[in-house]
Amino acid sequence: MSTTTTPRTRGIEVRSIDYVPLGERHGKVSHIGPLWFMSNAQIATLATGLISITGGGNLIWSLIAIVIGILIGTIFMAAHSSQGPQLGLPQMIQSRPQFGYIGALLVWLFAYLQYAGFNIFNTILAGQAVGGAISSGQASDPLWLWVVTVVAVVIALIGYDLIHSVERYLMILTIVMLALLTISAVVHLPVPGAQFDLAGFHAVPFFGQLGVAAGYQISWAIYVSDYSRYLPSSVRTRSTFAWTFWGSALGGIWVMFLGSWIAVSAKDIGSNTVVDLKHVADLLFPGFGAIALIIAALGLISVTALNMYGGSLTLISSIDSFVRIRPTLAIRIVTIVVTAAISILFALFASADFLGYFEAFLLLILYLFIPWTAVNLTDFFIVRRGHYAIAEIFKPNGIYRRWGWHGIAAYLIGFAAMTPFFDVAGFYQGAASKAMGGVDISLFIGLPVSAICYWLFTRRIDVRAERALADAQTAEIEEAARAHALP
Repeated sequence: MSTTTTPRTRGIEVRSIDYVPLGERHGKVSHIGPLWFMSNAQIATLATGLISITGGGNLIWSLIAIVIGILIGTIFMAAHSSQGPQLGLPQMIQSRPQFGYIGALLVWLFAYLQYAGFNIFNTILAGQAVGGAISSGQASDPLWLWVVTVVAVVIALIGYDLIHSVERYLMILTIVMLALLTISAVVHLPVPGAQFDLAGFHAVPFFGQLGVAAGYQISWAIYVSDYSRYLPSSVRTRSTFAWTFWGSALGGIWVMFLGSWIAVSAKDIGSNTVVDLKHVADLLFPGFGAIALIIAALGLISVTALNMYGGSLTLISSIDSFVRIRPTLAIRIVTIVVTAAISILFALFASADFLGYFEAFLLLILYLFIPWTAVNLTDFFIVRRGHYAIAEIFKPNGIYRRWGWHGIAAYLIGFAAMTPFFDVAGFYQGAASKAMGGVDISLFIGLPVSAICYWLFTRRIDVRAERALADAQTAEIEEAARAHALP
């Protein structure tokens, strides 16, 4: 494709699931580092660092599990991010070549549930953080849930450029806050020497923490190329991968390990993450707790905006599978508002029991995306090697067909292979996990099984013919994109 001179549209973003033409590509690859650092450097991530500790593990093995799990999960996440500059498409629409025009609805439904689910959780946490900082403990005031939602809607509506800008500035504040919080935890929350004993290894909490850390990172896979698709196509794959990988991994490791440290040392702290954070911050100097909560709330608002933005793209993709739509500002507004409405309604009526059950629900959603990430990445890096007939992705009867049985079959086989290894406390424990004393290694089963199956099922795909068609459609896709229409 040749670079055009068409100026990109400024202000409120209009594009949604459509291809971003070369003339509108902009930004620096380094901008995605702060975005993914901030996505992990927030309260929800802090809570995920408690899995091993609450399960009976010690601090040193918790740290090892966190590092290994995050590094493994972030490899897959960052690989998805590198698809953005090459394809110029949001993440979930890229599932059509593997699953088909209609078949992709299988994963889009799961994706939308995840967007809505995390937003409910993040909205509640952000509301509690603002309430705890401003209203002297009146964290349950629904006013703050509305404030959080409205601000997130505005950010998501303005779109891509504002989201990146907000994350870059927030990263500076967040790093300062986390550094001071870490100092406070290390100085005021001493850890018993036994917590660093390598002989204190326990498999169940170790693999539980490793799996949650890896799954937490893989859960970002449905977002990532949404925020790299406007980058110039000249950006190297390895650069996109590196900035995404290190931004996300460093944020995740730091905050999860901080959560583990607090859990093993502060026995007088309860199970409320917001209250815990404020308590530890105030140990450094009076008033720092309120400041830390405000900064944490801003981070959660930015993540909520990411979920609304991605949820909107997924909802538009789903609607387009049934009725061909033109990507306009109006459709973006409607889908963002719908996504926000779902989050705020559930957040307003959520109970303590609901939040407990919801943690298990989100774990199930993560299980559902392990086979998808294996299929999508195998297709991109091994089968088609990044070459797609993009115009065909938007055609119901195009070369990718309505149903992509190769991808669907590989997905279902991979998911079925994982099932015996599932361990969702209080809901389901597979036979293999039970035999291993509660160890959950489903992640390491589903990824290779789905990837190998998809590779075997696609051996007869005529990749050369697809590449020739893609080259022939270059002008068509650029012209359609400049006209803000699907080809």
